[in-house]
Amino acid sequence: MRSTFHSLEVARRGLVTQQTALQTVGHNIANANTPGYTRQRVNFEQTEPYPAPSLNRPQIPGQIGTGVEAGSIQRVRESFLDIQYRGENNKLGYWESRADSLQKMEGIMNEPSETGLSTTLDRFWQSFQDLAVNPTNAGARSVVRQRGLAVSETFRFLSDSLTSVQGDIKNEMDVTLKQVNALSEQINNVNKQIGEIEPHGYLANDLYDERDRLVDELSQLVNIKTTQVGTGGSPSALAEGKLTIDLVDDSGRKIGNLVDATTLKVNSLSLDYRNDTELVDGYSLGDTSFGIGSMQASGKLRGLIDSYGFMEGNTEKGLYPDMLNHLDTVAYEFAQEINRVHESGWSISSMETGEHTAFKFFEFKNTDITAGNKKDAAKLFTVSADIVQSLDNIAASGYNKGIITTGEFLGYNGVENISVSVQSTVDAAGVQQFTYTVYDAAQSPKQEMKTSGNFASLEQLGQGLSEEFTDESGNSSVNFNLDKVRLEDVSKGNFINIDIPKVGQVGGRVGDGSNAVALAEVKARSLQLNGVSTTFQNYYESVIGGLAVDAQEANRLSHNSETLRLSVDQRRQSVSGVSLDEEMTSMIQYQHAYNASARMITLTDELLDKIINGMGIGGR
Repeated sequence: MRSTFHSLEVARRGLVTQQTALQTVGHNIANANTPGYTRQRVNFEQTEPYPAPSLNRPQIPGQIGTGVEAGSIQRVRESFLDIQYRGENNKLGYWESRADSLQKMEGIMNEPSETGLSTTLDRFWQSFQDLAVNPTNAGARSVVRQRGLAVSETFRFLSDSLTSVQGDIKNEMDVTLKQVNALSEQINNVNKQIGEIEPHGYLANDLYDERDRLVDELSQLVNIKTTQVGTGGSPSALAEGKLTIDLVDDSGRKIGNLVDATTLKVNSLSLDYRNDTELVDGYSLGDTSFGIGSMQASGKLRGLIDSYGFMEGNTEKGLYPDMLNHLDTVAYEFAQEINRVHESGWSISSMETGEHTAFKFFEFKNTDITAGNKKDAAKLFTVSADIVQSLDNIAASGYNKGIITTGEFLGYNGVENISVSVQSTVDAAGVQQFTYTVYDAAQSPKQEMKTSGNFASLEQLGQGLSEEFTDESGNSSVNFNLDKVRLEDVSKGNFINIDIPKVGQVGGRVGDGSNAVALAEVKARSLQLNGVSTTFQNYYESVIGGLAVDAQEANRLSHNSETLRLSVDQRRQSVSGVSLDEEMTSMIQYQHAYNASARMITLTDELLDKIINGMGIGGR
């Protein structure tokens, strides 16, 4: 037989359950602006009907419902969107850090501008052209020296500035590593708290939110993969368990554990540096060391490593090491070519003494700078002390494509106006041979007087040519030094002509600006730079062009990643975010259900009042 109080109990359950739903709505509204908060909902469940199936059940038409209860309070979240969000967040971290590094580099290089290296070099070339017009002018020589100082200061400024920013990136890497380790530690602590709550059948919704927020933040720094691990005990079927955080590469291959949910331990991440270059050489996760090549992944940390520089075997890689290498190459080759031409020319001081002195125009403060070791060439680049001390040491005269002639010409077989041609041939075995030819330049066209045999080297040719011109005692009167001659100038059909128009000293002549012209022409001379045949200007333009393309690509991909992340986040918020409109609708719904349950209690009360006080009073 059914109890009269059955309805009261059903209505009471309705009151309590709707009240729980209203409290959850209030919690959602209160946290509408809390970062990382996920809206919650009450899962309503019917209570067991009456009567329970058994042999002694009451004989009633069927089972009667006994009301409702709050089965669980669950977060409304879609894990697939979390995975998408963290993937895009990881890419964004990489491209943002790379774009930021390139932006700083562009600011330092400052091309094109009036203060960039390109303009400084142009002014340097122009100063030699001005000097060629009047090679003895002290003002023009002073401008050449000052332009040279400006070039050296620009090289040093660029190298120092790039190195300084590279140091800043290293500091940022250290801060990022601390963030990774701190976030891992916090996630591990949340795992511990969740492990203490879930075994009792509760859902740790607020702790889940906090953990997801930390994992989102971590995903921007390094590439990670999460795996759920059960907490044991009697957890709810909706329990999310503890999370193991693995460090993975781009293909998803596991590198190691950052957070181990099974042992509740954290493995610290650290970077290893090469002692000689101070670049990243590897990293350690806990007690295990890895080569930097295994960290083929996105994330802010990898973006910073790619910018700062790392070792690939014994080769330096990275944005800043590459740019410094280009700058060192330009500085070294620039100094070598300028010096080669300058040392082969005649300065005023050499002409005054009658002895050729090879003055370098540029030098490096560290004598260890060689063709095989150009590192820090730009940082140590400077104008030589000889040029700084005296403007007369600037060699503006007597250019013969590297051939330095000294001594006194006494005539050649009775001819006082000659021309010497130096060239090379390749024999059938592919061996390069060198020859010279002496012409009588007084005639038109000039007449050949002698052609030498083959010489194995330019040095031997110089000795042979020097022995061609002798005085009355048979001693060499004109010395030919070919140490500064480039093979390209006497190969593949190229040749060098040396004109000796009259007897007398064969050195530089006052008023001759041929070497200044040759120095200005270095700008357009084709050289081998880092294995590429190009000019200084073209090489530098290609470096700056490559920098601009890299920066443009980084900005574009950063923008794309930001857009995709925002898109995924909006979709995630549409599922997990708190909608005040929706919450207000739910509040009204639950409020009316609560009022209806209360009215049900009143109705039942009136029924009982009628039964107790209004029945059985007939005949009184």
